[in-house]
Amino acid sequence: MTTISRRHVLLGGGALGATALAGCVDRAPSPGPSGGPTSYPTPSLTPRAGRTTVEAALRPRPVTLDLGGVSAPTWGYGDEWDSGLLRGTAGDLFRVDVSNELEASTSVHWHGVRVHHAADGVPGVTQEPIVPGATFRYEFVAPDPGTYFFHPHSGVQLDRGLHAPFIIDDPDEPGAYDDEWVVVLDDWTDGVGRDPDDIVADLKAEDGDVSGGMGPGMMGGMRNPGMVSGSIEYPHFLINGRVPAAPRTFEGRPGQRIRLRIINAATETVFRIALGGHRLTVTYTDGLPVRERGTDAIYLAMGERYDAVVTLGDGVFPLAARAEGKGGGALAFVRTASGEAPTANVRVPELDGDVLLGTRLAPAESSRLPDGDVDDTFDVRLNGQVDPYGWGINGLKYGNHEPLDVTEGRRVRMRMTNMTMMVHPMHVHGHSWALPGSGGLRKDTVLVAPMETIEADLITDNPGEWMLHCHNLYHAETGMMTTMRYV
Repeated sequence: MTTISRRHVLLGGGALGATALAGCVDRAPSPGPSGGPTSYPTPSLTPRAGRTTVEAALRPRPVTLDLGGVSAPTWGYGDEWDSGLLRGTAGDLFRVDVSNELEASTSVHWHGVRVHHAADGVPGVTQEPIVPGATFRYEFVAPDPGTYFFHPHSGVQLDRGLHAPFIIDDPDEPGAYDDEWVVVLDDWTDGVGRDPDDIVADLKAEDGDVSGGMGPGMMGGMRNPGMVSGSIEYPHFLINGRVPAAPRTFEGRPGQRIRLRIINAATETVFRIALGGHRLTVTYTDGLPVRERGTDAIYLAMGERYDAVVTLGDGVFPLAARAEGKGGGALAFVRTASGEAPTANVRVPELDGDVLLGTRLAPAESSRLPDGDVDDTFDVRLNGQVDPYGWGINGLKYGNHEPLDVTEGRRVRMRMTNMTMMVHPMHVHGHSWALPGSGGLRKDTVLVAPMETIEADLITDNPGEWMLHCHNLYHAETGMMTTMRYV
């Protein structure tokens, strides 16, 4: 285990820390005469009083990762699975240089972090792409503590090894736990199955219509109409970069109180996760505190994060994540005593027990959005189907989309209606939503079930043009994206 901050984080490798930087750095671009990124006001780029500057460097490049006896030629930020982990404290100024050693353009999006517009990492919207051989500097003050992660917002590069945890500590948190483990869930095909770029190219070629709602053929290609998160076959599902046949082991002592920071970094898979023989107490979702709630297991959609506290028993226990609607899953072990670990196909009864869906949580008082009347309401209809493959928002695919135009200082309600028979984890950039149907629960990634409508409020207090999209990246890349644009 590697000491990162006040806690130990079991990840199996190194982490980004304060780093000396050198070389040519590209700044955020000015808007071109024919469109592209638009400039919005940049806040003061200085740490809060008493905080510091965290300097780090990322080098996206071709690597070969060991997934536990499975060798995967892929792209990553380092030669180990967790080489990119980044950590600091709320109020720190982060200065991260990204040097592109790939043969393709890339970017970095700080998922869930309320950065200013120019730092959000969306080529064509907030910046120009980071072309091969170039270095781009991201600078932002991290305003909120929580569990986050980062990844490219360039095609389906997330479906390679280009993602890592981003942990922002709370300087005022009491820390009522003995240790901390970061748990990252993933689905994996790159280098061992189909190439992600080939997958998305084939899906785009189908060019399915998205102009309507439910109708004949909308169930085409579905396995079942329940928690169907995707239609791509994945050879492997991972916890912290390892396949079930060679799992990671988290080591502790009986009676220890452990904080789990759980991140679903998968591209196309909803998981349910449980620790055999234990109950989990959920304390945060998407970085924001909730009223504590006990559960056997948790649903995690792509892009969601949950913090939970667990008191360890005596023995060796499976930490299992089931891939919803796909079969198979991911596995790690928690060891507090000697003894043989269960086999990779161990049954975990908690996965079939009380499974918590995030919208059943209630916000802590400290995370509530201030009360107020709704000023503007937008309908966000989610359209599309698997066969022929095509997804959109309000009957339009991204590129032909109509931005949701807002003005600063308003309370905006998005009424998101899923008109398909597949779940869609909807993610908003630069803001977090309050869900009135869940007592004002705050989230930046919300799972919308088939034929469900979820209302989500936000305050327009961060000027920019911000992505709103499904975090099934194959849905997003074939059209299920739009923008919210300050005018």
